[in-house]
Amino acid sequence: MEITLGAQKIIIDTDPGQDDAVAILLALASPDEIEVLGITAVAGNVPLSLTEKNARIVCELAGRPDIPVYAGCDRPLKRKLVTAEHVHGKTGLDGPELPEPKIKLQEKHGVDFIIDTILQQPENSISLCPLGPLTNIASAILKQPKIVSRIKKIVLMGGAYFEVGNITPAAEFNIFVDPDAAKIVFEAGIDMVVMPLDVTHKALVTEKRNEAFRELKSPVGIAVAEMTDFFERFDKEKYGSSGAPLHDPCVTAYLIDPKIFSGKNINVEIETKSELTLGMTVADWWGVTDRKANTFFVGDLDSDKFFSLLTERLGRLPISGYD
Repeated sequence: MEITLGAQKIIIDTDPGQDDAVAILLALASPDEIEVLGITAVAGNVPLSLTEKNARIVCELAGRPDIPVYAGCDRPLKRKLVTAEHVHGKTGLDGPELPEPKIKLQEKHGVDFIIDTILQQPENSISLCPLGPLTNIASAILKQPKIVSRIKKIVLMGGAYFEVGNITPAAEFNIFVDPDAAKIVFEAGIDMVVMPLDVTHKALVTEKRNEAFRELKSPVGIAVAEMTDFFERFDKEKYGSSGAPLHDPCVTAYLIDPKIFSGKNINVEIETKSELTLGMTVADWWGVTDRKANTFFVGDLDSDKFFSLLTERLGRLPISGYD
């Protein structure tokens, strides 16, 4: 397997969520490729009070209590918060029974952590990895526009083209929750990689793949298997699929081995005004406009390589020696 040389410095922006949790675990299990500088929580799948707590729970599960966790924005820029307890359960991490976190929440606001870290680190050395609504990222850009030219890239999960919507007929959840924030981020001119539903719906946890997690016989492996046991009921009922799609781990897997994925550079615009298509990622996949490409929009993956990587890395956890 060809992997990226050198650990990439990243900030994970997230709203855990079972699949967010797996994405975080994959990143923390891969210190040779990924250096997690911190995790910022945002309201999304569940309210902020739960997403920041869940992020701390996941860090402890991974054996990484040293990772600082910050609470960010508790609502979208201009709209009421929409959550997804119908998918993720009341806690956001329904499935396994996980202990209350001992890690303390950092006092600094998550948006300020993003800004300060980007300004303090060398230019083009930090990538942002949003796994939820883009409220924190857009808020950081609005508060301190100087960060835009200093961000190496953004690798995010959100949007769709061929798969269209999962929260409305036209929109994917992360973009729909805060389309105004998404519009700011997509128009900022930052190098972007987008993992839409088009690819994440191909990253399905089949029964065999979930059993491989369980067979790790570790707290992490069992917890992940129990998360996907819970998570998959929604997609099986809705789509008739063979298992749960692991949306967010596609982001961290891409950082480790981008050759698992394929896509193309296209223009993506965010719909913010239409009642029918609010939050739609208007993706010019076929190049029918003259709008300049602003994202690398991923359309496919080698699912066997993806799950091989994920299972192997989860087997490394928890990591000892951190405090």
